[in-house]
Amino acid sequence: MQVRTRTEHKPYQIQPLKLSVLIPCYNEVNTVEEVLDRVESVQLADEIIIIDDGSTDGTRDVLAEIEAQQRPGVRVIYHERNQGKGAAVATGFHNATGDVFLIQDADFEYDPREYPVLLKPIQEGISPVVYGSRFLGGPRKAMNFWNMVANKILTLTTNILYNAILSDMETCYKVFRAEVVRDMTIRSRGFDVEPEVTAKVLKKGIRIYEVPISYNGREWAEGKKIHWTDGPKALWTLFKYRFVD
Repeated sequence: MQVRTRTEHKPYQIQPLKLSVLIPCYNEVNTVEEVLDRVESVQLADEIIIIDDGSTDGTRDVLAEIEAQQRPGVRVIYHERNQGKGAAVATGFHNATGDVFLIQDADFEYDPREYPVLLKPIQEGISPVVYGSRFLGGPRKAMNFWNMVANKILTLTTNILYNAILSDMETCYKVFRAEVVRDMTIRSRGFDVEPEVTAKVLKKGIRIYEVPISYNGREWAEGKKIHWTDGPKALWTLFKYRFVD
């Protein structure tokens, strides 16, 4: 009788990687410093770049104070005028020096304590791109119904056009190996940067790895900036980049 032995699996090799956290920021005077505090408290970021996209509400005064504190690893880049999130993300990609780029919004919707979960698949060499999904069972504050419907439509469209099985294309927690996006041309100026980057990653043949995250969506009165008009723009972006670069 032949005895079958259990297959021995080698442990994953955790790669030491330099992490750049990119924080696009526009008119977040009440949140940006605490978000920075939260990112620093996780003690995983080697470099934190705040990209101020022409704020006019006093955010720049707060950022000037942060610069005066000379926090280790923290840099602030200023756009002379408001150009949109896409422009801020592009500036971050072009100026970051890490091995991994993680996008962190300058509000309280996403929790930096989840960085280890987001980084693990990249550290273990499973995938060079990781998205934090709000629809994989993590705790979340109920979002606006029509925002959820728009998200589902955009994600389904992404999956059909690019042969993917994403659950949350519009998530703001996107993490990349630097070589995937550092030289990527980003033409989107606003929130349509999310589908543009996703489309270009998928067209490279990269399978995006998703992990569950928590989500604490803010209300319009609290400064939420995305509007219904961003939905059609995102949809057009998905179709456009399916056929052009």
